[in-house]
Amino acid sequence: MGDLKSIVKDLKSHATKEKAAFLPYFFKTGKGQYAEGDRFHGIVVPDQRSIAKLHTPSTDKSTIVELLHSPFHEERLTGLFILCNKFNAAKKIQKEKEWVDLYLKNANRVNNWDLVDNTAHIILGQWLENNDRSILYKFAKDKSLWKNRIAVVATLHFIRKNDFNDIFQLSEIMLNHTHDLMHKATGWMLREAWKRDATAVEKFLKKFGHKMPRTMLRYAIERMPEPKRKAYLNIKFQPY
Repeated sequence: MGDLKSIVKDLKSHATKEKAAFLPYFFKTGKGQYAEGDRFHGIVVPDQRSIAKLHTPSTDKSTIVELLHSPFHEERLTGLFILCNKFNAAKKIQKEKEWVDLYLKNANRVNNWDLVDNTAHIILGQWLENNDRSILYKFAKDKSLWKNRIAVVATLHFIRKNDFNDIFQLSEIMLNHTHDLMHKATGWMLREAWKRDATAVEKFLKKFGHKMPRTMLRYAIERMPEPKRKAYLNIKFQPY
């Protein structure tokens, strides 16, 4: 147990043809799409989490790296679930840095939105709570869409601690981002911040709402009362 062969065998035992046919369309794997060429066994996320939990104690770093470099989406995500489990266990004894380093070294394999969204705030967000956060801004300006998303989603951990400085700075950077997935992620984080400090987020929106891509704005204001939401939607868009 814990070796690549055993983990993949367990994953495949939960695969279905129906999911294998559906997931490539859901994750946009066609030519020119954001996940072009990604492959799927056809396994639901709860099964991947269960398999990751089962194998975490006996899985070493080299096996995690093998999973992260798999062409199959579910193998990468399961590897990331194991990595998150390792990080959380190590954090209890203040030895989590090695797992953060492993995550960052393989960040190019965290290459779809669900892979990012299930890990960035857990590993990078928690680590950066009390460490230098400059890597967020390096990732935010990287050519990689997925590193951009890692930077933004990592702030979910700070937001839950009522720390909004970084999401506001990163949101300003993302105002001229061209990809819809970043508009959604940034708007999502602003919405999460709004739940905790509506005044601060609305101040930000009043300053930048007219420059904000419509999708980003719609996600940010989704939970607002209808009259206020309509007022923001009526702001004339003036892009950079």
